Amino acid sequence: MAQSEQGPEVRQAAAQGGGARQLLGMKTASSSVESWRIRLQLMKPVTWIPLVWGVVCGAAASGQFHWTLADVSASLLCMVMSGPLLAGYTQTINDYYDREIDAINEPYRPIPSGAISLGQVKLQIWLLLLAGLAVAYGLDRWAGHERDTLLLLALGGSFVSFIYSAPPLKLKQNGWLGNYALGASYIALPWWAGQALFGQLTWATALLTLAYSLAGLGIAVVNDFKSVEGDRALGLASLPVVFGIRRASWISAAMIDLFQLLMVAVLIAVGQHLAAVILVLLVLPQMVFQDIWLLRDPVAYDVNYQASAQPFLVLGMLVTALAIGHSALIMAG
Repeated sequence: MAQSEQGPEVRQAAAQGGGARQLLGMKTASSSVESWRIRLQLMKPVTWIPLVWGVVCGAAASGQFHWTLADVSASLLCMVMSGPLLAGYTQTINDYYDREIDAINEPYRPIPSGAISLGQVKLQIWLLLLAGLAVAYGLDRWAGHERDTLLLLALGGSFVSFIYSAPPLKLKQNGWLGNYALGASYIALPWWAGQALFGQLTWATALLTLAYSLAGLGIAVVNDFKSVEGDRALGLASLPVVFGIRRASWISAAMIDLFQLLMVAVLIAVGQHLAAVILVLLVLPQMVFQDIWLLRDPVAYDVNYQASAQPFLVLGMLVTALAIGHSALIMAG
């Protein structure tokens, strides 16, 4: 009796949770016939967060951001460009080219479920791309750039997104190259955009963030665990397919930790010792959550791991960015 009475409540809670997951673009989402929900699901809003945060880190690293209406407005526009527009473009084009894999791994996704036509998907891809490039061009004008730095970054990132998903290159077919391209797109590119918007993007910063992106490679591997079945069936050489789930989980953890600890060494080298200590303290809980979730069952607990560990990763990025910006100001003074 009690079990039957709880049935509708459980189903309603599951439907509500599935609806929220659908809007965020997460796995195990529910289906919907509402056009705006379908289009938002294609754009996977949950993936916008690190790009928005990357812009914040770049602005901090520039040492030139000020809490004025103009700077705050420009930074918000840069976040919109990096997140909803260009990350939305990236996720939509990825779904377009991954429709056969998603039919195996995530059949509830808008394209394999038939909730949206391929023509509508193509239109969304073009609208998001052109809107992102237009915002980048406008931000270059606001910043007074002689060279359209943000537009070039937006074009470069969009091209990487295309070759990541689309044949014949389809970088995601190679676990190492594809995941590094993804990690760099989520860490280095938005950081460069935020720093170029308010200050100068230097080669030193570019190389530093590309090294940091190797930690992002480890994060990208976490996203591959849910797709092992489809990747294996269609011949994609993701790291979990090549090395097996257990070994790939150790590779992921090692990449995430080692390259953050490399940033600790860099901060010590530039005299930012307090920031180095804080970064170490932020890496330690990530290791704990790796032991609890990632290394035990990454297929079942990938979402748990990312929800618990990634806040420490992104906070570490901000600590590093602030330290770099402080070091730059000291050298300039």
